[in-house]
Amino acid sequence: MSSAPSAASVPSPAARLRGLKPDWLSDPNVWRTEVLAGLVVGLALIPEAISFSIIAGVDPAVGLFASFTMAVVISVVGGRRAMISAATGAVALVIAPLNREHGLGHLVAAVILAGVFQVVLGALGVARLMRFVPRSVMVGFVNSLAILIFMAQVPEMTDVPWAVYPMIAAGLAMMVLFPKITTVVPAPLVSIVILTVITVAAGIAVPTVGDKGALPSSLPVPGLPDVPFTLDTLTTIAPYAFAMALVGLMESLMTAKLVDDITDTHSDKTRESIGQGIANIVTGFFGGMGGCAMIGQTMINVKVSGARTRLSTFLAGSFLMVLCVVFGPVVSDIPMAALVAVMVMVSFATFDWHSIAPKTLRRMPAGEIAVMLVTVACVVATHNLAIGVVVGSVTAMVIFAKRVAHLAEVTAVTDPDRTTVVYRVTGELFFASAGDLVGRFDYAADPEKVVIDLSAAHIWDASSVAALDAIEHKYAQRGKTVKITGLNDPSAHLHGRLSGGLTAGH
Repeated sequence: MSSAPSAASVPSPAARLRGLKPDWLSDPNVWRTEVLAGLVVGLALIPEAISFSIIAGVDPAVGLFASFTMAVVISVVGGRRAMISAATGAVALVIAPLNREHGLGHLVAAVILAGVFQVVLGALGVARLMRFVPRSVMVGFVNSLAILIFMAQVPEMTDVPWAVYPMIAAGLAMMVLFPKITTVVPAPLVSIVILTVITVAAGIAVPTVGDKGALPSSLPVPGLPDVPFTLDTLTTIAPYAFAMALVGLMESLMTAKLVDDITDTHSDKTRESIGQGIANIVTGFFGGMGGCAMIGQTMINVKVSGARTRLSTFLAGSFLMVLCVVFGPVVSDIPMAALVAVMVMVSFATFDWHSIAPKTLRRMPAGEIAVMLVTVACVVATHNLAIGVVVGSVTAMVIFAKRVAHLAEVTAVTDPDRTTVVYRVTGELFFASAGDLVGRFDYAADPEKVVIDLSAAHIWDASSVAALDAIEHKYAQRGKTVKITGLNDPSAHLHGRLSGGLTAGH
């Protein structure tokens, strides 16, 4: 008879409650890290959001509102903790033509529809496609991201007062040296505060955040897009909305995978896909320009500041709006040089330097290097990470198909009495290798009985079945019989289902 559990073995209600608490509620150190990381990201989001608003051709407030709502909503419904979502350049590029031709109302309606598309695609399991992105594409994605982050800072370093350059250098020096003293306060925050104080106190005339555009003075209010709710409107915005949905999901899922690798944790990609859609729907109803995962700011949050929870994401959006509405005049005085220094440091930390080391390049297969370079080249040329990932993945598939197309080997053994020949096929049979298979048999000289042994092969597709049918037909034309043996269960099932039914006639 089992005994009742002792009082000591049963956790108290308070203990059970503590177990349900997130880390940032129970650990003051985590709380401090998350709060300070959110503040740094919130500061860095402001000029970025304004810049992307300019790209999209909308008022700066539209981009800032989008960054606020995207970050706050995704912190609750997203599948990747500590990842930052906000207005992004990729989304701005997609929807800029729509705003230019039809106005802000159509842009906002497209954002809402894009969110609906993302929810549907997420529910259909589009996140599972990420498994087909090769490592070489991922490395190219990371490196091209670092290059784009740096390139985005170049305009802030050209045709500017000479004082900008020593300020950038000082900011970089502080971010390198300050962590050696303490990591309690994020080095980027220290750099931003010190450079701002010096600029204001000394009256140094350098470009500031305020020069990028006016900050909003009030919170966004919800409302419906100012468009006629007709089929014509739907057909106008649908192509832009679908493109935005695909680009946003691609960047978000790639960023989530990158954060998974950095933090050695797993994220729910399906939840993240649906969450991005929900965040864009909410953003659209609040008049924002939409967005997706923001890779540069995520690197600040995760890699530079050490954030790991949803709190930093929530606070990044919240601090952004508080800084704009309450502390607008102070934030406007932050020198752009301070934020440029932060982003240059992020660029340097993001780049995978090991991937281009001579030792690595000597050991890496040429095809892998080519895929990485193609990915980087496409992203840098188009300024669109999604295009680079798609082209890189297709390139990798082509190289892989070409490589394995020659792995199907055929060896023939003829019986001493010359009545039977056995062809042993080894390797993977699919569309790329099946085409060569037909030409590997000696139809005229072989004896009357032909055995094709596939015990060391696997049939993957209809092209392979069609090739085997063609081989049997060629032998049959010469009055010879073919027996196929050694099929494993999946291959036998596919061959039995498709054989003889792929062509109308021979």
